[in-house]
This record gives sequence, C-alpha cells and structure tokens, in this order.
Amino acid sequence: MAELLGLGDECREGASGALVLASSCLADNRLNLDVYPDGCRRFLQLFEGQRGEVVQVEFLRLSSNDRLLGTSLGIIPHLKHLKSLVLKGGYARDEFGSCQHGSLTNLPPDVGNLRCLTHLDLSFNSFSTLPSCILHLPSLRVLLVSHNSLVALPEDFGSLRKLTFFSAMKNQLKDLPQSIGELAVLQDLDLSENALEFLPEEVGNLHNCTELDLSGNRLSSIPDSLANLKSLRRLHLHSNLLVTVPASLASLPNLSRLDLQNNCLRAVPPEIQTSPFVHLRGNPLGETEPPSQADESSAKGLRRLFLASGEDSFTVTSEGCKVVLACGIHFYFPPGAASDPLRIYFRTLAPDPQWVKLRHHDVLLSRVLELQPHGVKFQQEVQIWMPYASPQTLHQHEVVVRTFSGQSWSDLRTRVEQKRKSKKHVAHCSVLHFSWFLVVSRLVENECKVPTEGTLLFSSVDPNIKVTFPAGVTEETRSVKLQVLPVSAEEIEEITADAGCRASPLLCLFQDSLLDFLRPVRIQLPLPPGVTGLNLDRSRLHLLHGDLEGQTWDDITSQVVLEFTHLYAVFEVTHFSWYWLWYSTKTYIGGIAKKVYERLRMYQVNFIALQRKKDPEQVLLQCVPKHKVDPVLKKLQDRYRGPEPSDMVEMFEGEQFFAAFERGISIDMDRPDCVDGRLSFIFYSHLKNMKEIYVTSPVDRKGQAVKGQVSFYRGAIPESIPEDASRRRKGPDSLWLATLPIKLPVSCFIFYRKINLDGVRARPSCSANFVFLHEKGWSE
Repeated sequence: MAELLGLGDECREGASGALVLASSCLADNRLNLDVYPDGCRRFLQLFEGQRGEVVQVEFLRLSSNDRLLGTSLGIIPHLKHLKSLVLKGGYARDEFGSCQHGSLTNLPPDVGNLRCLTHLDLSFNSFSTLPSCILHLPSLRVLLVSHNSLVALPEDFGSLRKLTFFSAMKNQLKDLPQSIGELAVLQDLDLSENALEFLPEEVGNLHNCTELDLSGNRLSSIPDSLANLKSLRRLHLHSNLLVTVPASLASLPNLSRLDLQNNCLRAVPPEIQTSPFVHLRGNPLGETEPPSQADESSAKGLRRLFLASGEDSFTVTSEGCKVVLACGIHFYFPPGAASDPLRIYFRTLAPDPQWVKLRHHDVLLSRVLELQPHGVKFQQEVQIWMPYASPQTLHQHEVVVRTFSGQSWSDLRTRVEQKRKSKKHVAHCSVLHFSWFLVVSRLVENECKVPTEGTLLFSSVDPNIKVTFPAGVTEETRSVKLQVLPVSAEEIEEITADAGCRASPLLCLFQDSLLDFLRPVRIQLPLPPGVTGLNLDRSRLHLLHGDLEGQTWDDITSQVVLEFTHLYAVFEVTHFSWYWLWYSTKTYIGGIAKKVYERLRMYQVNFIALQRKKDPEQVLLQCVPKHKVDPVLKKLQDRYRGPEPSDMVEMFEGEQFFAAFERGISIDMDRPDCVDGRLSFIFYSHLKNMKEIYVTSPVDRKGQAVKGQVSFYRGAIPESIPEDASRRRKGPDSLWLATLPIKLPVSCFIFYRKINLDGVRARPSCSANFVFLHEKGWSE
C-alpha cells in the first residue's frame, strides 16, 4: 500500500505527518474527501494506518476525477457498514472551464455485497451501462446516475424493489425496460434530458410516484396509463415533441403542476387547457398544420437527428440531414453538401478573451461553438441556427454570427429569427467551412462599394449622417463601412457633470484599403442637440478625430474647413477613423472626450455571494450588471441567503476578474479555473458570470463557526482599454474590487426531509449529514 501511495523508503518519515493530515478528515463515521484534490490518497493512507476505524465508516464521498480512484475502489467493499457512497465527477474543469466527467465506467462486483448501502451517487461519470452489481444492493433506496452516457437500463432494473428515488438526468437513454413498473415504492423519477421517444405502459404502475420528470426528451406521445399515477403531484413534460396528451391527466387527484411548455401541441383537451396548474407556453396552439410540401425534411426525405446531452458527434451523408443539439443549436445539411460520409464533431466552449477578440462596443451573446473537421469545404452551404441571449437593452445594435478562420475573426451575413414555440432568439447563417462561431451584438454597420465614379453612403441609424465620395476618389473599387454610436445629452451631462456640454453621434468610418483617398471625402454630421446654425457660437464647436482604438482624440477644427447649415456641419477628409462634434466652453475638449468614450464602453456591476440555505458549503458567486441585480436576487431568494450585494464597480466587456476565499475558507486548488488559489472569471454583460463552488475549511468547526470572506480582484488589463484606464488599474490597491462575508456554521448534522423548490430538487439522503441538491443547467 505504501508503494501505491508513493511512500518509498526515502519518504517514510513524512508518512506519519500525512497520516495525521488524513486523520483530520475522519469525523465519527463520515469521510467527506471529495473536496480535497488528494482525497483518494488520504483515503488510502487512512485505510493503511487506521483500518479498524475506516471499516466502520457509514458515509463516504470521493471524487471520481481523482487519479487514485481506481485503487480506492478496491477498498470500498471492505466497508460493510457503508450506508451512503458518493463517487461523483464534475469537480475538475478543462482548459475552457467546462465541467469534466469522472473516469468511472464500472464498479467492482463486490460492491454488490454492501448490504447496508441505501444511497449511491455516481453522477458526472462515464458510464455507458449500469454496473450489474448495483442490482444486487438489497437496501438501495436512492440512486443517482445523472450526467453519464447511459444508452439503456438493464432489463431487470425493476429488481431494485426498495428504490424510492432515481435520477438518470442528462444521459442518452432511448427507451426504458418494462420492469421499471415493478419499482412499487418509487416516489421520485427524473429521466429529463435524454433521448426517449416512447414510454412503456408499465410506467403507469408506479402508484407511489409523486414527481415524474420527462422533460427534454423526444416524446411525441405519452401512454394513457399515466392517468393511473394517483399520487403524482408534479409532471414535467416540457421541451419534447408532444402532439397530443390524454385528457385523463387533468383528473389526477393530487397533481399541482403539469408542465407541457415548448412542445408541438396544436390542440389540447379542454379539461387540460382550463386547469390552473397546466403550463402550455411555447406551443403552436390554434395554428393549422402546415402543408406537407412546406416541410422541407419530409419533402426531401431528410433524416432528423436529435442529439442528447453528452453526445459530441454525428455523421452527415450525401442525402443530407437536419441536426438538433441538446443546447438548442440547429444545423441543416442539404442533399449533396457532403459527397462522402463525414463525421462532424462539435463542442461549446467558454469564451477566452485571449483569442475571442471583441471590437469596441461589441457585446458577446453566446458561448463559442467549435465544429470540426476544420477546413473541409462543403459542396453546398450548411445552415446554422445559434441561440443567443437577447440584447434587449442594446439599442442601435445588430446581431451577427462571427467566425474565426484560425488567424482572424470575420462577421457572417446573419438573419435574426425568433423560435415560434420557445420564443427564443436565434442567429441564422450559412457557411461552406467549419471552424469556430459565436454570436455578438455590434454597432449597426452600413457598407458600400466605392467605384472610381464615386457614390453616396448613408447611416441607417441616423439618416442625417452621410458620406459623399466624389468622382475620381479612388483608382480601384474599395469597400467602405460606417458605424454610428448615438450619445444622449443626458449621458454626456452625467459623465462630464457639465450641463453645457453637448456632442453629436459618434461616427466611425473604415475601409479595406491602406491607401488614402485621392480626393477629399465629404462628411455631413448633425449638430449637437440644442445647437443650430442660427445660435451657433463657432468658438465653442470642436471637431474631434479619434484613432480606431479610441486612445487619442485630437481637435482638428483648425485643420479642416467647416461649413454649417441650419442642422448640419459639413467637412472634408482624406482618411478614415472616428469623428465627433463637441459643443463646449472647455478648452481641453480632447481629454473630456476620451473620458466620455471610455465610460461609454464600461458597465456598472455588483458582486453577489450567496450560500444555499440547505447546504451553506455551496456558495454562488456572480457578477451582475446593476440593472439586473434585483431580478436576480428575487429569483434566488428562496434557495439562497447571504449579504447585500457589493458596492457598484465598473468593468469592461471581456475583462478578467478573480474571486479569492479568505480567512479560513478554502476551495479545490486543482480546478482549471483556479489561478494561484483564486477563481478566474471573465465578465460578459449578457452572459451569466456565475459559478457555484463547494467550499470547506481546515478550521475545526465542531465548536465554532468560521467567519470568512470572499474578495474580488481585477485580473489582466484588457489590451484594448484606454491608457488612462490602464494606468489607474496598476498597483496592488487598485486591483481590489469588493469583499463580501462568508460564514460556515458550526458542524451539525440534521436530517432534512425531501423538499421541492422552484427549479431545485432536494435529493433525499439516508443519513443526517447529506442533502443532495441539483439545479438543471448548473454543473455543480
């Protein structure tokens, strides 16, 4: 055993110290080792040094991301008194911050001899089949195998006669065994986010079932036998393909929620439609069936592939197909797009600002989608639909899909659509090559080709802004783009604290040529609000020219000929950049414009740190834009408690920040998103800047609570921020953003009955010190 632990002769002297450290983890009959990066090593050390105590353990938690788990599994059958066993993955993360599943694909056969085991959690692992030894556990009441790769359950699954709770959420189950109806005492069944296409009639034999979750599958109908579930209180069927539901569901005596949202229901029985506990949003109710010739997939005989969570590839043939990913991304491969069968691999990644480059005033609206193989050219364009966070507060912006060629990003021609059923927004584009894709909101862009005979370019945001290209302006046709950023008088006054300052919309011009124009280009800008040609004081009007990065703003009023009409200023230039008209009595107007431009790119945010009411060691951290704080807290208040949000701070889109747990609070330092003991975040205003962390403390909590804290610090300075802002962010004091208290209570092990909260499932345990919580969509 010493050799397995890496304890050779040269380090036996330190083994006793390691054993002392491991012994501190043994609390009565409990061993919670999944929060330690070296939890399995400690377990092996304890078994070697204190075997008599370890074999009496009743509650054991190990991380299946631990490299020594395989060795530890051989010891578990010796723990004959074991009542609760947790071998979960999901504690480690990959380089993109995505949750990594554990390495478990099977269990030792002798695990089936654990006669006392009532609770088994194997979530976030790599099981493709359920280990046969599980069916030999005579006392098993709670079984969790969510977030695995199970494609089927064993035919004799119903032999687990004492099972009261079963969760197989987020697997790849395509059907269920008939024996599932033999689970006579089952109360809670979660089969959400699988690939189920039908249910056996025997499901109606689960007479003690109070909650049944079948959401996120491929069910087009459900058996009438579900009306036999007289104990059922909550039935989740949302996000399926249901075209009909039996009216008898409305007569279930204890049903308090029937969720039928986001299906294909065009009509429902009146008994269901009028029931107050039925939710039908996202269905095409009342709509007529579209003509068969309008259905592209049926007219052309295209395959439809629905991929379950956990699947990462599919095959495209010359016949074409439609593909729907579990995350909501859709593809359409027309016939002939691939001449030979081609395996497509996909994954969604957390955006990394090191290579996801956002331009000024861009807002990221989605995660990054990577499609492989890179570089393969399709014979016909492949269509992609990507869901995105709706930018409701972003006016004068447009949504585009941006793709990365391996060297640079470019924007694709994009059409924005809204899904009829779910009302979600999707960005639709067509491509011939696969690479990386994301959805951004950018300033509205107008473009034109400038030939030798000249042309005229207007802004669609403000038609009063126009650019005139005279004849002979260029020898070769070149492409010119225009963007406009409106700035209200209220914004200018708030930032400058000067009611006398006014500014026109910001105009940005850029082209695809490095050469200046051969003749001056004529630009028309509206005068600042409240200023007209009649009351204009020319000494107060300044035309500013900014570089493309907004780092410098030069007053070029004296360098150009300014003409005025009643509403407009007109001037001529030979090269492009930012142009801005200011009306002010200030002398150093360039510095003021620089400050205003910087503030226009920043977001006011607050930090929150909340602890689960039922498990204070689970801490939720989030960076929230100021206007979203109250709605977010309202949504979380039933499940979490904590201090008031931090004071307001300002951050740039794509800026890095860190969270450090301090004063006796610690976390798993081996997480890929953990840098020098601190959790790394990237702020994106329209994405969830949130992580839920399992924390612990090396301090003995038997006698007193641990009053710690979490502090937030700025990270690397974004490359594109102005020099002044960069200079202000240097030095140790300037990096601190906020500090919020975290309190871990005195250790006490209380039995919590199973409860149901909105969006949260409390998983019953067989012991006094375990409450198992899971929220859909969250990885921890």
